Amino acid sequence: MARASKREEIAQAALEQFRTRGFNATGISDITSAAGAPKGSFYNHFASKEDCALEALDRYAVGLRFDMLDTAGRPPLERLRSHFEFMGSDTVDSGFVRGCLVGNFGAEVADHSEEIRSAVQRGFQQWASHIERVLAEAQESGEVSASLDVSATALFVLSAWEGALIAARADKSSAAIDAFFHMVFDVVLR
Repeated sequence: MARASKREEIAQAALEQFRTRGFNATGISDITSAAGAPKGSFYNHFASKEDCALEALDRYAVGLRFDMLDTAGRPPLERLRSHFEFMGSDTVDSGFVRGCLVGNFGAEVADHSEEIRSAVQRGFQQWASHIERVLAEAQESGEVSASLDVSATALFVLSAWEGALIAARADKSSAAIDAFFHMVFDVVLR
C-alpha cells in the first residue's frame, strides 16, 4: 500500500515556520519536524527550501483576505480599515512573533534570491492594486478628496503598514499599529 503524501502538512508547516522564524533561521528539519514528516520526504515535494518558500508566499497571499477589500456593500474606507484590522490582529494575537511574510521575505531574502524577490514584488503589486481600487471607490463616493493620488497613496499605505508591523514586532507592542490606523485613517484619508 502506498504511503499518503505529506505535501500539505509540509507546506503548511513551512508557512508557519517561515512566518515565526524567518527564512534563514528555518531549516528543512524544522519544517519536517513541525509537519511530523521524515526529513527526506521534503524533497519528494519541493526541489529546495527556496521552492518551498515560494509555495509559502502563495499560501500566505490567500490568507491576506483581499475579498474584504473587494466585497461591495460597505463603504470603501470601512472595508480598507477592516482589512488592516484583520491583518493586525494576527500580529498582536501571535504575541508579536508573526508579521507579514511578504515583507519579511522582502527584507530578509530578496537580495539573495531573484525568484523570491520577484514573488515579493508581485505580492506587493497585487496588494497595492487592491488598495488602489478601494481608494478609487472612496474617491468616487466622496469619502476622500478628488485630488488624492490613489496610486501613490496605496503604495504609501502599504509601505506604512509594513513598517508598522516591523516596529510592532521590535517593540512587542501595538503602538506602531495604533499609530498606523490614526495617521492613515484620521489624517491621510480624512
